[in-house]
Amino acid sequence: MFHGQVSKAIADGLLALKSRIQAADIPPSKLDETLNIATWNIREFGRRKRSDAAIHYVAEILGQFDLIGVVELRDNLEDLSRVLEILGPYWRSVYSDMIPDPGGNRERITYLYDKRAVTFGGFAATGTAPRAKKGTEYLPEKSWWRPPYAASFKAGSFDFVVISVHVRWGNSKQKRMEELELLANWIDAKRREKFAVDRDLIVMGDFNIEDEAMLATVTQRGLNIPGALVGRELGSNLARNKRYDQILHYSDLPETFTNAGGVLDFYCGDIRPLFPATMTKQEFTYQMSDHLPLWVQINTDIDEFRLQQISKGWGK
Repeated sequence: MFHGQVSKAIADGLLALKSRIQAADIPPSKLDETLNIATWNIREFGRRKRSDAAIHYVAEILGQFDLIGVVELRDNLEDLSRVLEILGPYWRSVYSDMIPDPGGNRERITYLYDKRAVTFGGFAATGTAPRAKKGTEYLPEKSWWRPPYAASFKAGSFDFVVISVHVRWGNSKQKRMEELELLANWIDAKRREKFAVDRDLIVMGDFNIEDEAMLATVTQRGLNIPGALVGRELGSNLARNKRYDQILHYSDLPETFTNAGGVLDFYCGDIRPLFPATMTKQEFTYQMSDHLPLWVQINTDIDEFRLQQISKGWGK
């Protein structure tokens, strides 16, 4: 991390933020053994220029992880570049194109990663909804407001594909449910493709899930919640009472995840001392976010697990 010569106010804020980060109890990752991944909706990141303090705080939070899927990155990448400069020379980003219509909200999805811990596998693509021929054209029956964005990575002996999403909010819960069902079916089809890039899939992002019915809709095809995130109070909004954000997975190995995971609460009910007391909570959300990062730790040294599968005949 390269915070450099910052003001006293930013230094004080960073020290307070480090204390809040420590309370999240995020274990360090170990090269070629474990990997810390996270998903974070950074509110309208790039729409309006953030303060120097906010850029330092966002970088400090991102730097706690090895791979982060960020949603609500906007078309202007200036603030992303400012964050990457603080994170340092080993950090990279892979991001989607923006969508200019109101449904797309000029948003991108990006993966930020520390190349010392995880490498980009070469595959990155925006999801295409299933199409059917109508006349001479091939058109989707339904579509996402903001399509999922997938990328391949490798850490240790573990190859995997991450799919990040930002599901519509809209004015109809039913339409949101339909989009979640479309997503579940599309992901299941990707996993079953004959020449799938990888069948170990981690699906994460802002699903705008409000209740168990919505969660059941997106998990109906076999996506699972990692054990570290099951049965815990993991609200990812500032009030900590909504689980809009999720990390889900398909994996042949139950040992893929460690027992570590949770939410990093950088807010803790008070904008101070990160920002002046005169700042409103809404203003705070546009400097930091109205979402908290959700994270989980992955086992990446899986050779022994693979060998055990083959020995028991499961790898045939």
